[in-house]
Amino acid sequence: MKPWLCLVFFTSAFLIWHTEAEFFTSIGQMTDLIYAEKDLVQSLKEYIRAEETKLSQIKSWAEKMDVLTSKSTSDPEGYLAHPVNAYKLVKRLNTDWLELENLVLQDTTNGKELQGRHCDAFSFCCEGFITNLTIQRQFFPTEEDETGAAKALMRLQDTYKLDPETLSRGNLPGKCTVVSSALKGCLSTKTTKRLMLIFSLLLGTKYRSSLTVSDCFGMGKTAYNDGDYYHTVLWMEQALKQHDEGEDTTVSKVEILDYLSYAVFQFGDLHRAMELTRRLISLDSTHERAGSNLRYFEKLLEKEREKSSNKTVATTEPVVQSGAYERPLDYLPERDIYEALCRGEGVKMTPRRQKRLFCRYHDGNRNPHLLIAPFKEEDEWDSPHIVRYYDVMSDEEIEKIKQLAKPKLARATVRDPKTGVLTVASYRVSKSSWLEEDDDPVVAKVNQRMQQITGLTVKTAELLQVANYGMGGQYEPHFDFSRKDEPDAFKRLGTGNRVATFLNYMSDVEAGGATVFPDFGAAIWPKK
Repeated sequence: MKPWLCLVFFTSAFLIWHTEAEFFTSIGQMTDLIYAEKDLVQSLKEYIRAEETKLSQIKSWAEKMDVLTSKSTSDPEGYLAHPVNAYKLVKRLNTDWLELENLVLQDTTNGKELQGRHCDAFSFCCEGFITNLTIQRQFFPTEEDETGAAKALMRLQDTYKLDPETLSRGNLPGKCTVVSSALKGCLSTKTTKRLMLIFSLLLGTKYRSSLTVSDCFGMGKTAYNDGDYYHTVLWMEQALKQHDEGEDTTVSKVEILDYLSYAVFQFGDLHRAMELTRRLISLDSTHERAGSNLRYFEKLLEKEREKSSNKTVATTEPVVQSGAYERPLDYLPERDIYEALCRGEGVKMTPRRQKRLFCRYHDGNRNPHLLIAPFKEEDEWDSPHIVRYYDVMSDEEIEKIKQLAKPKLARATVRDPKTGVLTVASYRVSKSSWLEEDDDPVVAKVNQRMQQITGLTVKTAELLQVANYGMGGQYEPHFDFSRKDEPDAFKRLGTGNRVATFLNYMSDVEAGGATVFPDFGAAIWPKK
């Protein structure tokens, strides 16, 4: 027995010295390797599950985007005509694709993004995607664009009186809204209603899109950051409603209630602010800000009760109805008239006045160029006189002018009446460019055609201006001409003040797009 013990002693000593190389000499230790390998298999399976979950998310995104881009690329302008699609495109490129990139680069072993934006050895094939995304990102919309797109949706919401539910579901009003005024008086009531129904069905079905909880939450945050508590409440309420209905989202109810309760408080609705805050605390009892706010609200409520017990509330004090808040007044006095006309409401064209409107052929007071081929002219308004000419530009000419203008498009500016300096403004949302006759023969042709129609000379006309309106694009009520308090607005042109404006509509639109005149209640709808 002793020799065996000595053998064990020396063998053990030998193994201690060569512990990394001599497993084969001991079955006892080799059994440990069996369990070590089993553990490795388990961890490998966990890694595979994590990678499969990650790849499943990426694959789901890719499949969704494949369907979406197939639809959008088939008719880009038609797709973007739906403002919800336009907003979601800007948001995807500024926010969602960045989140996908982080997912692709995520190290599933520790849940962290890989350093240096490089894929590991197991996923080297993603480098091509990341490289392409990096190159494309320089052309992506920015945070400012996403904010502008959200504000554009809110502008459409206000102008066309759309509630968040309607806008979120993509159920926008069709052409019936914007052509109804043109149809009335021209067609029978039965025919008009039939056409209006057809137009409604056409719009929003082919390219209809909806807003998610995350989208609605993003809209609310944009309004909140701008100090716009009216739209904050509307969009946070919509986000909460869709969340309560069970929509899958990464946005928590706590986040929504945090913004909503404070925005409601800003309207003086203390009771509802407390109700929402209590709901938030019921979901997250550790939320410090909510707890602090609730204590503050309770103190304010107690003070109100003390005041009301000591004196009667004045009848002039506004009474806030829970959940119903008025849109605040803004800087534009004629806001209501302007927006009503944009909706086709309040147009002051009576049947009697309409009888004075006629259609005719126009030869430019026997202009030699128009004698053989006069233009079709239609009275749109009697006083002041507004006329429409048909088929002034061919589709080929329109496309050529768009092609020339597109590289030169820049944010449209207005002249500051105080400084005389050109600057961008929130009340003019579009891009424009100016074309000279030397740019292409088509520019000279169009200029000459306007001269022949109007009898005005192009020698004193400004350059041909091309305007492109994006989602929610607008130019609020303004004067095209220079008024008495700004006599030098066009001094640099050396041609005097403006006397006329000639608009060429180069596209048809699904809805909206009217040129309105608030002072005399006119709305002129675009026709290509």
